[in-house]
Amino acid sequence: MDLLDFDQTELYFDEPLAQDVARLLVQAADTYGSEESEGYLLRANLMAPQHLMVLVALYRYYFYQHRLEDALLVAESALAVVGRRLEFPDTWVTLREENVGAGVMRSMGLVRFYLMVLKAAGYINLRLGNLETGRAMLEKLVQLDSHDRIGGKALLEVMTDVEHEERKMG
Repeated sequence: MDLLDFDQTELYFDEPLAQDVARLLVQAADTYGSEESEGYLLRANLMAPQHLMVLVALYRYYFYQHRLEDALLVAESALAVVGRRLEFPDTWVTLREENVGAGVMRSMGLVRFYLMVLKAAGYINLRLGNLETGRAMLEKLVQLDSHDRIGGKALLEVMTDVEHEERKMG
């Protein structure tokens, strides 16, 4: 399976979104950088907590505001939402290639989304100093994405290089 095959793939932003929720996302974008923006996003999340467009908007807001703990919480929520849709195990830790293969039969787009969120959560964990968890997430991603279409290997290599340099200096 090629995770970069976008033919006949429904993407997270293709899902219908209620007009009032869509309006809140537009208001959040229009007021980005102000205190109001987060409020609009949180209201949208209360109204549509399982909608991936809302979760992505909230994640991006927190990530670009350098609120990594909050971004990580949203990423974990997105993993849970998508995992349920794909009938994945309750946690990424026990996810196996067989689960991913069955998930592809349901939605290639959602599998790709899940793996991208796993990468993002791994990266954020590294940035927050949760090195074991970050490494484990990236290793799981690389295990499941054998062709490295999502790009987890590069992050693992950087982490390994940094650890190697620290041992040399240490």
